[in-house]
Order: sequence, then structure tokens, then C-alpha cells
Amino acid sequence: MGQKANPIGNRLGIIRGWESNWYASKNDYAGKLIEDDKIRTYLNARISKGGIARIVIERTLGKLIVTIHTSKPGIIIGKGGGEVDRIKEELKKLTKKDDVQINILEIRRPELDATIVGDTIAKQIENRINFKRAIKMAIASTLRMGAEGIKVRVSGRLGGAEIARSEEIKQGRTPLHTFRMDIDYASVFAQTVYGKIGIKVWICKGEVLGKRELNPNLVAGGKNDGNDRRGGDDRRGGDDRRGGDRRSFGDRDRQGGGDRRNSNAGGQQRRN
Repeated sequence: MGQKANPIGNRLGIIRGWESNWYASKNDYAGKLIEDDKIRTYLNARISKGGIARIVIERTLGKLIVTIHTSKPGIIIGKGGGEVDRIKEELKKLTKKDDVQINILEIRRPELDATIVGDTIAKQIENRINFKRAIKMAIASTLRMGAEGIKVRVSGRLGGAEIARSEEIKQGRTPLHTFRMDIDYASVFAQTVYGKIGIKVWICKGEVLGKRELNPNLVAGGKNDGNDRRGGDDRRGGDDRRGGDRRSFGDRDRQGGGDRRNSNAGGQQRRN
């Protein structure tokens, strides 16, 4: 089950919140759902270079609140906030609503967001960088920021090969069946001259031990990042200490080996 279900949908209501927060009757539900999809599709196409990670949509009586989580807020805000005003007017025409509010939240650590990591790999593949090199660079930067594990799978005509194939590179741990594990997931694609290459990214950020606020705007803001999650920094620190011990033992062994050789040489001289 953990391999087949979307890791985000699998954790909804447990440690993840919904990215669309509103209620509707049976007659209105389908229309609002299609409208949400139109808003997300439009914004992702309109701000393709804005580093958008997720778009949270909330609805109250006659009011639409769109919160954009991005790693590059300056591109979306524009000079003097002019770009945001233009996007707001365009959303009013798209949704036919008069009261539209846009909030922009900055993602402090984009290396720990699966969507941004996947987009980074996709852009590098589109620029003809070797896919293995792009993946390994992304994995290294993610682990450097404190993730417990990351898994990246690419599929398609890798390197322009005639036969499509899949390759997977992973480091650390990504336990998909453990619902307490905060695992971020994204599925993006790179449009190359020889076809589409699909990219899937799983990032394990640690174990959520306490009760967590399910509002995605609060979680992304970093209020719960350090309190309810057991991160991977301590484990890596332990590995470093163990590595240091092994190195010191090796030095002592080498020194001991040198002493034994000298004592043997002395014994031979005395025998002579």
C-alpha cells in the first residue's frame, strides 16, 4: 500500500492538512473543485519561474483566499507589488469573484521541499545536464539541510536513449508505511527534445511525535519544524563520532604496528 498510494494523501488528517479548505453542498462541490484546478493550473503556468511549491485555497462567504508558498517571493511580488495586483485582477476574471485575496509565504529551506527539488532536477535535465549528476547534486543538498532520507526516480528516454527505462537513486531512509514520518512527495516532468522525462521525489523530514497543526500554511511557515519532529541531525552527528573513533583506533594500530616492527629489528640486532 505504501508504494502505491500518494504519500501526501496517505497522511491527510494524521500529520498533513488539506490544500483546499472549504465546504460545499452536493450541487456546488464539482464546480468549486474544477475552479480550484483552474486556479492552480493558471498560477503554475503564469509564474513558471517563481519557485512555487504549493497553492493553498480557502473559501469563506463570497471570499477567495489564495496562499502561494514559494522559494522566490520577489518574482511573484514584483516591483512595488505591481505583479501581485495584476495576478489578483486576472484571478478575479477567471473565478468571476469580486473579493480575491492573495497571500505569499516564503519557504525558508527550499532544499527540503519535494516540488522545488523536482523542478530543479527537471530544469537541469532540460538544459542537457546529465541526469545522474543532477540527481546526486539535489540529494547532497537535501541531506545537508537535515533530511533523514531522499529517493528520486526518473523514467523516460534517459540521456536520449532509444528505449525508455527507469532509474532510482536513494540515500538515507524513506519509510512510506510509517504514517508518523513526515514524507514530502512530488511528481514533475522535464520536457526535453526527445520526449518527456518523469521525475518523482520522496523526502523524509523526520518523525512527528506530538500533535501537529494540520493547517498547511502554519506548517510551511516553520512553526512546528523544530518542536514535534525528530530530525536526522543527531543521527549524522553520531555517525561522525563513530567515524572519528574508528580513525583514532586506526592511528593507534598503525603506531603500534610501527613499534612492533622496531622492537623486532632491535631483537634481531641483539641476536646478531
